[in-house]
Amino acid sequence: MAERGELDLTGAKQNTGVWLVKVPKYLSQQWAKASGRGEVGKLRIVSFTLNEDLANIHDIGGKPASVSAPREHPFVLQSVGGQTLTVFTESSSDKLSLEGIVVQRAECRPAASENYMRLKRLQIEESSKPVRLSQQLDKVVTTNYKPVANHQYNVSLLLVSLHSFISSFFSVS
Repeated sequence: MAERGELDLTGAKQNTGVWLVKVPKYLSQQWAKASGRGEVGKLRIVSFTLNEDLANIHDIGGKPASVSAPREHPFVLQSVGGQTLTVFTESSSDKLSLEGIVVQRAECRPAASENYMRLKRLQIEESSKPVRLSQQLDKVVTTNYKPVANHQYNVSLLLVSLHSFISSFFSVS
């Protein structure tokens, strides 16, 4: 957070209550792909229904895939539990604003369906693939790099040190 930014407390005066909702990662990624201020879904207090256009996932981990995310997500409501949680936003000019105080916590869970299991299987397969692969070479590589006894930086540093040593040795007092 900003050390010396301004703090806007108009949210405290308005006593704005906000919900803190935990959503699955794929759902937040699909929401980020929504155009402008368009509709991303419909919220009922007990469940969330994802917009049909956003339910189709075309890539997983940068790789093309064609799978549908579950549309129905039941909400599990939790109490705040005596904690005082607040939501702040930070602008680019290091100005903090109090958006509100958390009055309800919820968890948006995906419904266990065949589409969800297929999506999770693809995500697990993608994450378990190694990033780098080792190769066995048939012959020794001799053309890429050759060792150098003294690099140019070391040679110039040695010359400067030698010059200062000789000057101090032969200095006239």
